[in-house]
Amino acid sequence: MSQSELDELTEHINSKLSKVKNLIHLRDIGNDPEKQKIFSRIAEEVIGLAPMLKQFEIRVAEERASLKRLQELHALVEEDLQDAIHMSENVPRNLPLPATAAREEQKENEAPSVKEQPAVAGPKKSRKPIKEMEFITVHEFDAIPAYMKGRVTYDQLNSAVRSFNKAVTEKYKILHQPPRSLNNHSRKLYDRFKENETGETKGHFFVVEADLREFGEVTMDKRFLNLLSMLRHCQRIKELRGGRIIRYQLL
Repeated sequence: MSQSELDELTEHINSKLSKVKNLIHLRDIGNDPEKQKIFSRIAEEVIGLAPMLKQFEIRVAEERASLKRLQELHALVEEDLQDAIHMSENVPRNLPLPATAAREEQKENEAPSVKEQPAVAGPKKSRKPIKEMEFITVHEFDAIPAYMKGRVTYDQLNSAVRSFNKAVTEKYKILHQPPRSLNNHSRKLYDRFKENETGETKGHFFVVEADLREFGEVTMDKRFLNLLSMLRHCQRIKELRGGRIIRYQLL
């Protein structure tokens, strides 16, 4: 037997002997009538503590349940806080107007007042107001698949919307003018716009790559083509192909 094993055995034996001594000492105390009275009072007090301990256990269980509910509430509040921080840090520069308000604003900006309308003889042909693409909402942007979105930001996508709207507006301003009132450059553009029209685009607003480059001031590179794909995914435009030309039609 090793020295460590011998020490452990000695410690175990001494522990047992100590307990036996304590029991003998308590037995001697128990035979004393005075000590028996003290033990009886202690026993009564211990018995009286049992209901108090039971109530204490109940209160502890209730507090644990309350703590669990508070932790769940804290998690919900923390989640709402993070959402609020995200929203405050990503407030869009251009918030889309409700459809009714947008139409009213468009009418106010585009329709001349009664005083400004020149007096003409006979009925005047009304022109369809130039349509503009609505800005992408945060919810729509978040719904775009990650593989398509890549590193494109919300502002970059809506910047493409602004460029697209600018190209549409400039193009149809020329188309809404009488051809005889146009200068040579605008007349050439007018003829090109007419050549790009098809039966499928009749009554709709659309642009081609040349319009986007000239009026939208964009570079038709892979990055911008990807932005157009995202606008198509968000159902803002659709592509019409024909005659080696891609037409981007507003929906």
